[in-house]
Amino acid sequence: MPQETIKDRPITASGVRRAAKRIAEHVIRTPLVENDFLNVAAGGRVLVKAEVLQHCGSFKARGAYNLISQLDSDETKRGVLAWSSGNHAQGVARAARHFGAPATIIMPTDTPKLKIEKVRAMGAEIIFYDRYTEDREEIAKPIQRERAMVLAPSYDHPDIIEGQGTLALETIDEAHARGLTLDAFIACCGGGGLTSGCATLLEEASPETAVWIAEPEGFDETWASIQTGERQRADVTRRTICDAIATPTPGRLTLPIMQRLVRGGVSLTEDEVGQAMVFAYKYLKLVVEPGGAVALAAVLTGKFNGAGKTTAITLSGGNVDPSLFAAILQRHGG
Repeated sequence: MPQETIKDRPITASGVRRAAKRIAEHVIRTPLVENDFLNVAAGGRVLVKAEVLQHCGSFKARGAYNLISQLDSDETKRGVLAWSSGNHAQGVARAARHFGAPATIIMPTDTPKLKIEKVRAMGAEIIFYDRYTEDREEIAKPIQRERAMVLAPSYDHPDIIEGQGTLALETIDEAHARGLTLDAFIACCGGGGLTSGCATLLEEASPETAVWIAEPEGFDETWASIQTGERQRADVTRRTICDAIATPTPGRLTLPIMQRLVRGGVSLTEDEVGQAMVFAYKYLKLVVEPGGAVALAAVLTGKFNGAGKTTAITLSGGNVDPSLFAAILQRHGG
């Protein structure tokens, strides 16, 4: 990404707490759901952070508001530039509209129609690109230079990371209020903004909690990167229903945090993800998009062993096109 406009600084638990205060009036404190059927399937207690009920249908509103709320008047006037497959785009568009900033979003041509419609409805300009043959960050560079817009990357920015970490702060506060200690926390993982922000907070607030990541098969380059110590790249020509977390590589800022704090990772097939979506619909009464269901799939398949543990998982997004959702329900017996 055009790093010259992004100031590196330490990403801290205190930064997450400041972000929580900054965005409190702009985001929903989403419920932490527990379900008997899910507990039986996991063999332990599973607490579900239902970010499908967040503004714009995903956790991405958190980081977007944290970044955009801190722009000065000149930066707000110049506007914000982001790239996203849909969820971050909606968060940025909504936050930009709230603070009176123009927003331009670089989005794949095959973005689900529902996400495109929502971004346009919030007044953002969309520039489309082919995710299989073009580089979104290279497309962003000349636009950023010509318009002098503020970059709002989808995950590799301190304010974005700390904003996403507020999800874990809410989760741990609610768990402690119920007298529970989390053995594990599983994040749906693309570039690592959510994972690294949550892991940073948990390191301070709940050091006994093991952080895990769940990724789609074929786009599990983040766990591979953690294991090798070098940023691995996914084959971006590969198709996946998990568009929300089909990132090409983990972030320059996020990977070192995850290397230090993430204990394990699992990858899920599209069938396993689809089955988790159907489970969420039938038993949790929640609509989850494929990329937002991978952490649930990790528990349901047993790829993460939740037996005898108290585990928190993220349902990180719910923006699925009705036609795809209907096909998945039909295929997997919904």
